[in-house]
Amino acid sequence: MAADKIVILVVEDEPAIAELVIFTLRAAGWNPVVVRSVADAWEFLQKNTPQLILLDWMLPDQSGLRLLSRVRAERQWSGLPVIMLTAKSMEEDKIAGLDHGADDYITKPFSPRELTARINAMLRRKSPEHAQNTMTINNVMLDPQSCSVSICGQKIDIGHAEYKLLKFFMAHPERVFSRSQLLDKVWGDHVVIEERTVDVHVLRLRKVLQGAQHLIKTVRSVGYMLTEK
Repeated sequence: MAADKIVILVVEDEPAIAELVIFTLRAAGWNPVVVRSVADAWEFLQKNTPQLILLDWMLPDQSGLRLLSRVRAERQWSGLPVIMLTAKSMEEDKIAGLDHGADDYITKPFSPRELTARINAMLRRKSPEHAQNTMTINNVMLDPQSCSVSICGQKIDIGHAEYKLLKFFMAHPERVFSRSQLLDKVWGDHVVIEERTVDVHVLRLRKVLQGAQHLIKTVRSVGYMLTEK
């Protein structure tokens, strides 16, 4: 995808921050579209699909998390990369954002160089060659096209973070990954949360997998793996 084709939707109401972001994105060869509210962002999305969204947490009409939830509820945007721009640096806030479907975080204030690096990394991870084929292991089937998971033919209710974790495991069966590797590969190496957060999501994943929870193995002193054995 050529840089001049990449449209980035910037949802930011602070003029100084918006100006910095616009300057940085244009300098990198991207095409920024700036809106200042959740309502304006939603209106834009009804007619256009950007390649990435930079989303402020605090907006004048609604929380950025509200928009994020609406975006993730729509099938056509399920894989759309979303980076949160936020002054919130508490781990609980970051976990809340990830649970709502954020792919990465940039905490204000940030440098243009950091912003460019994060976006480049995100676009590489979300490139079109990313696996879109249905994956099946034992009686668990994951369909990237619909972002759904079925067990014995029955769809299950699975959270966004757990879905991403399961998809990664299913794409790399019989391989052990440490917590830090999972943070890097599944959530991005710039997401600043503690490694124990991985344990929480693994527990949640096992719970939603019900009778198939045995597929996710704990490898003592190392990390986790998905195995058919």
